[in-house]
Amino acid sequence: MFANFNFENPGFFWLFLLLPIAIAWYIWKRNRQTAELKISSTKGFRAKSSLLARLRPVLFVLRLLVLALIITALARPRTVDVSTKTSSTKGIDIVMAIDVSASMLARDLEPNRLDATKSVAEEFVKGRPGDRIGLVVYAGESFTKTPITSDKAIVLKALEDIEYTNVLQSGTAIGSGLATSVNRLKDSKADSKVIILLTDGVNNSGFIDPNTASELAVEFGIKVYTIGVGSNGMALSPIGMTGNGRLQFGNVPVEIDEALLKQISDATGGQYFRATDNEKLEEIYSQIDQLEKTDIEEFRYYNYDEKFRPLVLLAGALLLFEILLRYTLFRSFI
Repeated sequence: MFANFNFENPGFFWLFLLLPIAIAWYIWKRNRQTAELKISSTKGFRAKSSLLARLRPVLFVLRLLVLALIITALARPRTVDVSTKTSSTKGIDIVMAIDVSASMLARDLEPNRLDATKSVAEEFVKGRPGDRIGLVVYAGESFTKTPITSDKAIVLKALEDIEYTNVLQSGTAIGSGLATSVNRLKDSKADSKVIILLTDGVNNSGFIDPNTASELAVEFGIKVYTIGVGSNGMALSPIGMTGNGRLQFGNVPVEIDEALLKQISDATGGQYFRATDNEKLEEIYSQIDQLEKTDIEEFRYYNYDEKFRPLVLLAGALLLFEILLRYTLFRSFI
């Protein structure tokens, strides 16, 4: 409730120290504020308490309230409404090309390579508020899952929907995945254009040679970071399908064409990374995030709503009320 409430001049609150001094002065002087008559005996007078005499301290209380309200008004209470606007001074367009072949269901990463990739990629997208991001998926062929967009909700939903199906031709067409990604970025006007290509196999499908696709990336000024996913040695991977359509798993050698991936990244000015477990995959995306930083300028707009005016008006009203009482009901006590 009071999160956006503050006082512009809180130093004026020191003036509240005057209140106990005023109270002490009033107590000391109250017996001297009425006329005194010295007589030898008061036996002939009947003691009678006056209601106005009892209520006379109300005048002093009103003065204290007026003083407290004026001090609070001097401190300038106000509410602050802060709105922010960010602008990217160096835009980066990024396309994530993700291998969705059957081997991405291997369980050397938890729960499997594909789900681990989706999870890390999701955090990467959330951490790039100033960039446009697109999504390409590929197996034996490739297609654009999401064109480059600044709407992160669309990208995150597309990432969530990625799963292995037999719709795409089996195999791993690295050249096709890279070429499709280049096609999404070639007309981009961004200061920096980046492809993050992730695979767990070797190029064994498709009609586009990976080296040709990397040459296209160089021609359009696109940097490619390549990631090889898979543990060293053997991995529990799909090896077939049962009659009821369920995948069968078995230990098979992990084969990643690291030489090709290094060649692509070197040619385009990027880097090659190897992710052998979930932690390493997270570290790789974090490294890429640091390598490709976007300069974001934040503008803050402050809207102040001053609250001292009602306090001043209330103080004035109480002061007038106190003066009215002093010169009417309590006139005989002045």
